[in-house]
Amino acid sequence: MVEMAAPLREAWYYALPGHKLRPGRMLARIMLGEPLLIGRDRLGAVFALRDICPHRGMKLSAGAFDGREIECCYHGWRFDRDGRCTAIPSLVEGQAFDLARIAVASYPAREVQGNVWVFFGSDPSAAPDIPVLDGFAESAAPRLVETMRFGAAIDHAVIGLMDPAHGPFVHSAWWWRSRRSIHEKEKAFAPSPWGFTMSRHAPSSNSRAYRLLGGAPETEIAFRLPSVRIEEIRAGRYRVTNLTALTPIDDTTTEINHCIYWTAPWLSALKPVLRPYVRAFLRQDRDIMERQQQGLRFDPVLSLIDDSDTQARWYYRLKQEYRRARAEQRPFDNPVKPRTLRWRS
Repeated sequence: MVEMAAPLREAWYYALPGHKLRPGRMLARIMLGEPLLIGRDRLGAVFALRDICPHRGMKLSAGAFDGREIECCYHGWRFDRDGRCTAIPSLVEGQAFDLARIAVASYPAREVQGNVWVFFGSDPSAAPDIPVLDGFAESAAPRLVETMRFGAAIDHAVIGLMDPAHGPFVHSAWWWRSRRSIHEKEKAFAPSPWGFTMSRHAPSSNSRAYRLLGGAPETEIAFRLPSVRIEEIRAGRYRVTNLTALTPIDDTTTEINHCIYWTAPWLSALKPVLRPYVRAFLRQDRDIMERQQQGLRFDPVLSLIDDSDTQARWYYRLKQEYRRARAEQRPFDNPVKPRTLRWRS
């Protein structure tokens, strides 16, 4: 069970919004329990290295970066963006030492639609692709990004956010919904690449925030491994897409990055008003999950029920199948089958 709960390593994980990383800058991050240095060189390309100098264990992010090479602050050892050692100042003439013997582990890093992602496995070509949002250009960037850390392991964070029944209890608010608004819902689901999709439908009548878009909005929600949720909302010719990517920091902490893209120009004027509501929504999820940890620390037997917990079961099955497929070196066989789910919320 401990192994099953571990994050998938053969996967891309969200690192940070690209606007936080200017050319010639580097930032320190912890992802999957590993120290990372994420940088952008002078030409604008992003890269990721293990944030440990192989000489004496100093964090490389504590040193200097000139947009081309990183210099360790302890002894001045220098490394390029691929992790190769390029200089050791303490060497004197006549000392034969092959710099090629020294290197810092590097990680594949990519910037897609304004977000930086890092890969932790050995073969990115066989892993789920970084999501590309339909209806937005390759150069698009999120109009609004909110990041928050939850004191919860990755599995509980993922199934907590995909849980369809907690809304009236956790997110009760005048601007969203209340317990009095609970009613029966029925949604069609189908398998999709590396996950599943809730088919396009009219948003629930007790979700008031959708009314901001006007008209008759429709929404489609997809989940894909390792931990990405994409909600696409269409209202006439306008489109709003929420990309929610969860990144495990360590065994007990998960970072949620909520990125919102839109094509409706008037929403940009509302951004100062929207941001507090997004943060309030995320805080509600964070607080309930951290309360949940007080019970989970006693390792209770959990009872998942149909149909409201079916998406959680699918997540565990998807994760298990992905591990098996990689271990057996065979194609991934999506275990999700088309199904209509019904619940009250």
